[in-house]
Amino acid sequence: MTLKELDDAYVLHTYARGEIALSRGQNARVFDESGGDYIDFASGIGVNSIGHNNDRLVAAIADQAAKILHGSNLYLNRNQALLAEKLARLSGMDTRAFFANSGAEANECAIKIARKYGEKRGRFKIITLKNSFHGRTIATLKATGQDKFHEHFAPFPDGFVYASDLDEAAKLIDKQTIGVMVEIVQGEGGVVPLESDKLRALAKRLKKDKLLLIADEIQCGIYRCGEFLASQIYGVQPDIFTLAKGLGGGVPIGAAATTLKEVFSHGDHGSTFGGNFLATRAALTTLEILEELRESGELARTIDYFADRCRAVALNFPRLFTGVAGLGLMKALIAKDAQTRAAIMAAACENRLLVLRAGETHIRMLPPLTIGKEEIGEGFARLETACRRL
Repeated sequence: MTLKELDDAYVLHTYARGEIALSRGQNARVFDESGGDYIDFASGIGVNSIGHNNDRLVAAIADQAAKILHGSNLYLNRNQALLAEKLARLSGMDTRAFFANSGAEANECAIKIARKYGEKRGRFKIITLKNSFHGRTIATLKATGQDKFHEHFAPFPDGFVYASDLDEAAKLIDKQTIGVMVEIVQGEGGVVPLESDKLRALAKRLKKDKLLLIADEIQCGIYRCGEFLASQIYGVQPDIFTLAKGLGGGVPIGAAATTLKEVFSHGDHGSTFGGNFLATRAALTTLEILEELRESGELARTIDYFADRCRAVALNFPRLFTGVAGLGLMKALIAKDAQTRAAIMAAACENRLLVLRAGETHIRMLPPLTIGKEEIGEGFARLETACRRL
């Protein structure tokens, strides 16, 4: 059987897969099983934050694998403690962290923290934004403000309310509300940054009323937008923030960090695999590399160059694009309609460039944060070739 036949026969059909079978990579370049090379502007949907086959991450994983991979959360784990301390230091907040295996699990933890915090006050509602995306478990699916994700899976847990924007979120706060959960930059919903003034005003209101701001930084955090947290760019300090995707550089890990350090008691939450030795060692190494990249100024220069190339493509092909959206290295080219986007993405793939979709018309780009200028240039050259064909 071919790989496609094996996949069709034995893997649940939850993804509309392309025909590409990736086999290896080097920073922002990946190769299929036939040896064809692709410039990777997707980085595994924002996961491969330090690129593919990073020497330091490979060495750290090999070293940890030779010692111990998993011991469960019944015992102390030095890597986990060091990572929790690093999250607190990099965020500039006095937090404790819970470690999980994915973004959805991290958001589940955040929801449980909020619910327990509000229990004695009779508050349980969490306001989220329309077009948000918070995960695919039953609770995080309900927290997601997109009706299309809710089909087939009812009944859902109660206590989630959707606001069209931050102004409406403020108006929806009532005596049962415990907090507001937002992506600082919406990812799946269209690479849409929140309005900074309105977010700061909402954060101030929530703090005054002793309600919670929950920042889902699963896609926009881990230096994706230029700082460790996108919240830091906005000048707000959430009561809970969640991380995943780029945190482990490719190794699955999620985290929920909170200033509500005493809310949970023993047995309130848990995970068999969460925060294991391998995942936390990978995250420590990934953050070390990204912190150096940011401190050196290289990350800022990469963000500026990538943004310049995005704007140039939009200006050079006005019949295809209406503009650019996003923040940092979380960018999108806005196609004039859904059909145009589909044609551009197909042509880009044929020209060996990997990009993503978001919203109704956006072509999302989440390159490795370590991507080089030459790789950026080649990627956009391939995109321009694809656009010229159209």
